Amino acid sequence: MEGKMTDSYVCIDLETTGLNPKRDKIIEIGAVRVERGEIIEEWETFVNPGRKLPERIVELTGIHDGELADAKPIGEILPPFLSFLGEDVLLGHSVLFDFSFLKKAAVNEKLTFERQGIDTLKIARKYLQDLESRSLGALCRHYKISHSAHRALGDARATAALYGRLAEEFCEKEEAAGEKSLFRPKQLIYRTKRDTPLTIAQKEQLYKLLDRHKLIVNYEVESLTRSEASRVIDQLLAAYGR
Repeated sequence: MEGKMTDSYVCIDLETTGLNPKRDKIIEIGAVRVERGEIIEEWETFVNPGRKLPERIVELTGIHDGELADAKPIGEILPPFLSFLGEDVLLGHSVLFDFSFLKKAAVNEKLTFERQGIDTLKIARKYLQDLESRSLGALCRHYKISHSAHRALGDARATAALYGRLAEEFCEKEEAAGEKSLFRPKQLIYRTKRDTPLTIAQKEQLYKLLDRHKLIVNYEVESLTRSEASRVIDQLLAAYGR
């Protein structure tokens, strides 16, 4: 393959309860380690988010609450997963999205997580502007890449294959940009603060409100952060009173 490019990396993909790393949670992690353009190792796991999945996420991913019930929480999964990643470059389709969720989870667990990454979406947006969509699914159809959509490991495998096809077609041309080349890893930056758990007083108030008004909720009270608990309490008080 002509030109300089990164051909050893870990391609990552996450399924989540939503799009906001400050509020939503990881439910599945998929990753493939690639060396010299070949997949040599894979990682796949469900993650218990501590809340009921939104129906739209069930429809999108096919993942159900029952599949997550016995999964470990992110706090137990993150250390071995970060060990799997090592210091390798991360590859992803909109890689900052996946990095932001992992960074948020790491900060919450008081772990350091800094990486460089390459984004196949940015490459596609630059060179494949004539396509109606540059989504992973659309690009896989364009290049006839086998793809199990909206499941973490399937998306990670497909993204690694997509990167290879993009490199074959555009890497040499892109290398004229030197260090600015989209095929060279760049530092991933997502700034976030650690969530603090709900207080004992908040927990007691929440349980009393739920019991008093005979309410069934789609989250685990114990998993709420202080800010989430405050928001939920305000909503309950506004809707049902004390």
